[in-house]
Amino acid sequence: MKYTTLPNTDIKVSKICLGTMTWGNQNTEADGFAQMDYALERGVNFFDTAELYPVPASKDTQGRTSTIIGNWFKQRQNRNKVIIASKIAGPGEYTAHIRTTGFGGASIQEAIELELKRLQTDYIDLYQLHWPERHTNTFGIRDFKPSPNDPWIDNFNDVLHQLNMLVKAGKIRAYGLSNEKGWGTMRYIEEVRKDNLPKISTIQNAYSLLNRTFEGDLAEISLRENMGLLAYSPLAFGVLSGKYIEGTARHDARLNLFPRFARYSSLQSTQATQLYLNLAKELGLSLTTLALAFVNQRPFVTSNIIGATTLGQLEENINTIDTVLCEETLGKINAIHDQIPNPAP
Repeated sequence: MKYTTLPNTDIKVSKICLGTMTWGNQNTEADGFAQMDYALERGVNFFDTAELYPVPASKDTQGRTSTIIGNWFKQRQNRNKVIIASKIAGPGEYTAHIRTTGFGGASIQEAIELELKRLQTDYIDLYQLHWPERHTNTFGIRDFKPSPNDPWIDNFNDVLHQLNMLVKAGKIRAYGLSNEKGWGTMRYIEEVRKDNLPKISTIQNAYSLLNRTFEGDLAEISLRENMGLLAYSPLAFGVLSGKYIEGTARHDARLNLFPRFARYSSLQSTQATQLYLNLAKELGLSLTTLALAFVNQRPFVTSNIIGATTLGQLEENINTIDTVLCEETLGKINAIHDQIPNPAP
């Protein structure tokens, strides 16, 4: 395994991060235990969860993923071997079953206490704001369109001070953003500088061969402000494994179970996926290896969040850390990107 450090901290993490959002829905607790055991044996010490998980989100399942991790910590007695990241859910209809107050008031304090209880720990290493409180173009929406019904008020400063209180109390070690845009990221950074607060460590956004929108402005912010990307959906809901385009996906594969998650299934995405699949075959690699190795090598990526529903998938995903793509291959990838840029924003 390869390791790096969460920016602006002394926290050492694996370049591969174990994503967990299927546990408690597609995967059982036993599955989750087996994945965590295997990942830790392979040197993966960084796990990512959220109070929202598992996904799809529902009132009946909310919090199950973190509960599974907490039960594993209790049974294995190995909390000190794992860097755990979690998130407070942003507002919206999708999370109204959790709370309707966004990050305002006592929301952050309430969320952290409940998550610590689920995880059966007294601290979380990295705590993230799952998506912005304000109206913006997140989750596959290509362009920003102002909304006259946006109830958001500017509370960046208050949110940061609440997070800093958790740092001082020892309940979190660092904090980060998720699904944030360039404007919001710089507003947070502005308030950090103004009040001399702990720097933002990471931003967790979607990044893959089918979605390189992070490179538009956030990559520069990441490098210049020392804020690492935690790349999620690097296989684009499994599309970049090639299993859907080749017709080998199991009946219980994610997009077969939840076809409404069509973010990476447009005609343009399918065309781009076919080109990347052709390139992978030309190189003698699986498309999974090509896709994950590409993300692993990006200079702004701190860790690559992989998710798997089987141990076989997990093994292949972790093994990609040993694949290094040469400049010629990166050039061929960029040629496809130039031909069909960001088909799945």
